[in-house]
Amino acid sequence: MKFDNILSEINGFGKFQIKLVLIQVLSRITISCHFLLNNFMAAVPSHHCNISALDDGDVFRNLTLEQKLAVGVPAEQDGTLSSCQMFSKPRYQNLSGSNRSEDVFTVPCQNGWMYDNSTFKSTLATEWDLVCSRKGMNKATATIFFIGVMCGAPLFGFLSDRFGRRPLLLVSYLSSMMFAVLSAFSTSYIMFVIMRFFTGMSLAGISIISIVLNVEWCSTEHRTFAGIIISLDWTIGNWLLVGIAYGVNEWRILILAVTSPLILSVIAWRWLPESARWLLANGKADAALHYIMKCAEMNSRTNCMATVTPRALLESAQDENTDTKYTVVDLFKTPNIRKLSICSGIVWFGVAFTYYGISLNITGFGLNPYLTQFIFASIEMPMKIGVYLFLEKVGRKAGEMGSLLSAGLCLFINIFVPKDKWVIRTVVAVLGKSMSEASFTIMFLYTTEFYPTVVRQNGVGYTSFLARLGVSISPLIMLLEDVWHLLPAIVYSTVAVGSGLVTSFLPETLNTRLPEFIEDIEKPR
Repeated sequence: MKFDNILSEINGFGKFQIKLVLIQVLSRITISCHFLLNNFMAAVPSHHCNISALDDGDVFRNLTLEQKLAVGVPAEQDGTLSSCQMFSKPRYQNLSGSNRSEDVFTVPCQNGWMYDNSTFKSTLATEWDLVCSRKGMNKATATIFFIGVMCGAPLFGFLSDRFGRRPLLLVSYLSSMMFAVLSAFSTSYIMFVIMRFFTGMSLAGISIISIVLNVEWCSTEHRTFAGIIISLDWTIGNWLLVGIAYGVNEWRILILAVTSPLILSVIAWRWLPESARWLLANGKADAALHYIMKCAEMNSRTNCMATVTPRALLESAQDENTDTKYTVVDLFKTPNIRKLSICSGIVWFGVAFTYYGISLNITGFGLNPYLTQFIFASIEMPMKIGVYLFLEKVGRKAGEMGSLLSAGLCLFINIFVPKDKWVIRTVVAVLGKSMSEASFTIMFLYTTEFYPTVVRQNGVGYTSFLARLGVSISPLIMLLEDVWHLLPAIVYSTVAVGSGLVTSFLPETLNTRLPEFIEDIEKPR
């Protein structure tokens, strides 16, 4: 009897699995908060040069603030004040509307900046003046965080395949809290980015281990439903972030607030089960039976366990292979899994690159950042319901390909929509965001289905590594607008379409049994 059959007998999505999902909601909502935190923590409010150095005596001092700005800061073509330039000395003729040419030059800001604190009391940009020539350093905070996630994914994937899902989850909880708190109390930019790197590395463990643990406890017929339910944690976290950020407009306190649910996660960890699939794949039949019995008792299916013994479980898991230790290298040793790994890696890069390209750029739609973020978060819920219905009828491959191509199309359309048409731009962007979210949701479930149990965590870690590589590069793409203002949108659109086409090389997994060993892929039975 295969493990999937045993799970079906004891109810593959009963009270036991619901408890498992609910316990992990506490930690998983923290993930989306931290991943999208830069939308608020690193926001750049309106700013202009500090012109106090232009004070040349009584004339300047007697001017109103509006007049001081008129004589001290040049205007852009659209009439707004320059953010990065100031006059070398007061240009008083501006007060009379005179266009007389005088020997007055514009220079970069000499004494820092003045910020509009009406929306954000404090952000990274205002704390360390990460604007103008230093704006790349502001974007780099997101990149460095996701490089940490990128490094943490294969590390925790390897460790959880070696030592188990449950203990590594606790390590992830504790290290995420520690580094997040340290980043909130950073005394310099360098200290902050280092702490954010390690925060990202630790959160990667929660991200990849939790979804694998959930899916490995669900039977074949409930995997789609379970995958969608788990992905709702991201939407809940998104809403939570908007609410917390609206009430907390100081970046240090914001970090502490969005990290606080992990305290409850550590407390609830004692009730988390180990993956019975992992235990069987590693020859620990007695421990696997212990958790399977717990599942059967909670789901009121103990009568189905009469014939299940440790020996029978070992036979079902083909115990002759349990002594083999698998690594990421095994994802590339044989032809079929090599093709699977390469294609899934490319698709994951495109999925994450596109999703965060949209999600981390919530300005330019004519709405305040809180409303834009709320709209982006709200569209995810109906989209995930639609994804569930679609996946059950059509399958993973068509769903993934269609969502990526649609996201790329929306990004392409917005290239041609003028910025003053903010309603149209917002509608198209929301559609693109929903398609991008659909591709992310499908791919998370899809990945846990086509990798064998013995390398599943390694596979998820490897694809997560490439996904975070895409995420790390994604914020920096916006700097290309200094080269050509349309270039970032063209890059995002091209990557989405390209990765969508690569999806055609992946296998369909709808209503198929989870592969246990690499041989199940190389020689399907």
